[in-house]
Amino acid sequence: MIRRREFIKITALTGLGLSLPQGLIRIAESAAAKVDLAVASGDSPAKITRAAIDALGGIGKFISRGDIVVVKPNIAWDRTPEQAGNTNPEVVATVVKLCFEAGAKKVKVFDRPVNDPRRCYVQSGISDAARALGASVDFVDDRKFREMSIKGNTLKSWPLYTEVFEADKVINVPIAKHHGLAKLTLSMKNWMGIMGGARNRIHQRLDESLVDIAMTVKPTLTILDAVRILTANGPQGGSLSDVKKLNMVIAGIDQVAVDSFGATLFGMKGDDLGYVRIGARSGLGVMDLSKLNIQKISA
Repeated sequence: MIRRREFIKITALTGLGLSLPQGLIRIAESAAAKVDLAVASGDSPAKITRAAIDALGGIGKFISRGDIVVVKPNIAWDRTPEQAGNTNPEVVATVVKLCFEAGAKKVKVFDRPVNDPRRCYVQSGISDAARALGASVDFVDDRKFREMSIKGNTLKSWPLYTEVFEADKVINVPIAKHHGLAKLTLSMKNWMGIMGGARNRIHQRLDESLVDIAMTVKPTLTILDAVRILTANGPQGGSLSDVKKLNMVIAGIDQVAVDSFGATLFGMKGDDLGYVRIGARSGLGVMDLSKLNIQKISA
């Protein structure tokens, strides 16, 4: 990877009209073309998920042969895909498939649901879709939560799910939807699914706590499902009248940037969400979308 100082030097020489070796030109072009967020639209959830990841450099940029990968969707509610309470199962299945294509040794898919896990896993469609591709889809085991040091501004420690931290790579795959307390639940909010104990205790300082957890997990990749978004009565939903079909997937490395873009899907700005503002201020990521290279793709 070319360093910023070297890139500036290269572009300065080019501006002076000096010829450069082709290798340096390709490096400069590659650095200039770096994609921060990929936004893919189309009728097929599988195709747009793959297209968004390809725009970032392909799954091989993130997953290596032999990796144990955790794919963390939202499976919190006893809802069908049409009700947009959980991550779209085709999006999750495509991520699983791509991980195996990249040579992953094992892919684990799990969440700590709010409703009965047995019903959530089945009703969401995620369990069947991920298992059909060879993923390990298990309920969380309470014995695998361990009190961990967080060293956040609000949370100093919390019982977190050890399998997330034992994995080689972690991919966050949330759904974009309304939330009565946080306004929206996007990628940072999705980490509540790896928290043990009484999670409602963080509601008093929810935004700050979400940032503390997000800074602790540090996912390899974030893929926001906006195939269907829940526009009201979230996070559980239930009425199809609250669902809007966007047929979109957003992928990026920066959790703050992904959530800032996610806010625009609801007519908001990243600055309207407390955890996005705090995340940007804490150095977790970039909230200002004008500073990002956002590539939009039709697939």
